[in-house]
Amino acid sequence: MAVGVGPHPEPWPTGSQWDRELLAAGDRRNVADRFRYLTVEAIKAELDTERSALHVAIENWQHDLNIGSIVRTANAFNVAAVHIVGRRDWNRRGAMVTDRYLHVHHHETLADLAAWARAEGLPVVGIDNVPGSLPLETAELPQACVLLLGQEGPGLSPAALTVCTEVLAITQYGSTRSLNAAAAGAIAMYAWALRHRAGGPAARRGEALPQ
Repeated sequence: MAVGVGPHPEPWPTGSQWDRELLAAGDRRNVADRFRYLTVEAIKAELDTERSALHVAIENWQHDLNIGSIVRTANAFNVAAVHIVGRRDWNRRGAMVTDRYLHVHHHETLADLAAWARAEGLPVVGIDNVPGSLPLETAELPQACVLLLGQEGPGLSPAALTVCTEVLAITQYGSTRSLNAAAAGAIAMYAWALRHRAGGPAARRGEALPQ
């Protein structure tokens, strides 16, 4: 079964936001229907008008395969930006080209990330089940913040823990010690969205969401 849509019927829409190759051949990309036939630049510009206040940062010391999956989830929640900390090159396979529609920044060190976050007035919230961490489910997640995720296996590095204003853990009920890094990132972003994006519990109760 073909994904997406075929060639656009003529007459074609006009304007620089439309990709003429896609209009002619069809749009088989993994994008929402409202973005069909639009250029990458046009989609990114539209997403920029409704970005979340959330930033997601990922440590990249081991070329972790999970980074691509985390980036793909970050696209789904339309975060303000993704920050790669450590190695500049990261494994893009799991991202499924969704990084094209995001703002992706690189920081050589955790100190660089921390300095940037301080300048922006953003707390850095670590996600890891380390001693002293607090339950994500009951934490007061700030609307504007940076969620910092570690590597698969070791989790947040000792240096990462020092730049976090707090560290939150996802409560588990089985025998495994920890969640997959990509899964943990997805849960953390969803927890943030439940609190701060339209459609979450606050919105359903009729409460005003922070602007």
